[in-house]
Amino acid sequence: MAKVGTALRELRGAQKSAKGVSLYSRFVNRPAGRYLAAVSYALGLTPNQVTLVSAAFSFAAVAAVALAAPSWGLGIAVWAALAVGFAFDSADGQLARLRGGGSAAGEWLDHVVDCAKLTALHTCVLIAFYRFPEAYGTGGDGWLLVPLGFQFASVVTFFGGLLTEKLKPKPAPGSPADAPSTVRAVALLPVDYGVFCLVFLVLGGGGLFRWAYAGLGAVAALFLAAFLVKWFRELSAVRR
Repeated sequence: MAKVGTALRELRGAQKSAKGVSLYSRFVNRPAGRYLAAVSYALGLTPNQVTLVSAAFSFAAVAAVALAAPSWGLGIAVWAALAVGFAFDSADGQLARLRGGGSAAGEWLDHVVDCAKLTALHTCVLIAFYRFPEAYGTGGDGWLLVPLGFQFASVVTFFGGLLTEKLKPKPAPGSPADAPSTVRAVALLPVDYGVFCLVFLVLGGGGLFRWAYAGLGAVAALFLAAFLVKWFRELSAVRR
C-alpha cells in the first residue's frame, strides 16, 4: 500500500494538460486511471500489459453487444466493462510516465488498440441491429447505416486529431501550458468516449437505445465537420 501511495503522489504532479479534455475525462477517467496506474506500478506491470488489460475489458464488452440479446443487465455489464477499459487506457500512459517515459512501440500499441476498439464497437452495434431487429426496432435496412456513419465520424475524428497533434509545432521546452477552458470541457462532453459508453446503460430499452445511439452519432458527425475546419485552419499556418 505504501508503494501505491507514493506512486499516487508522484502521478498527481505528472498529469498531462487538461486543455481540450472534456469534464468526464478530466474529473472521472483520468483520476480513475491514476489509481489503476499506481496499483499496476505496485504490481510490477508494464504499460504494454496495462494496454492489453484495457483491450481485454473493451473487446469483451464489444463481443457481448454483438452476440447477446439486449437486456438491462447486459447493458450495465457492457457499460461497466467499457468504462473500466477506458480507465485502463488512461492508466497505461500514466504508468509510462511514472516509470520514466514510454516507448514508441508502446504508443503505437495504445493507438492501434484505440482505433480497433472504436471500429469494432460500432461494427458490433450494426451486427446487433441486424441480429435482433425486433428488440431494437431496426427492421428497416436504413438503420444499419447509422452505425456505419457513426463509425466513420469516430474513426476520422480519432485519426484527424492524432495527425493534427503530430503535425503541429511542439511548444518550446519550459513554456507554460495553456489554461483549460471550462466552456470547452463542457462542450466536448457529447463526443467524449466515456460519455458515449453511458448509452449502453439503456441497451435493454430497445428503441430507446436505438434513438440515443443515433442521436450521439448525429452529434459526432457535426463535431467532425467542426473539427476538420478547425484543424485545417491551424495547420494551414504551419510551414514545413
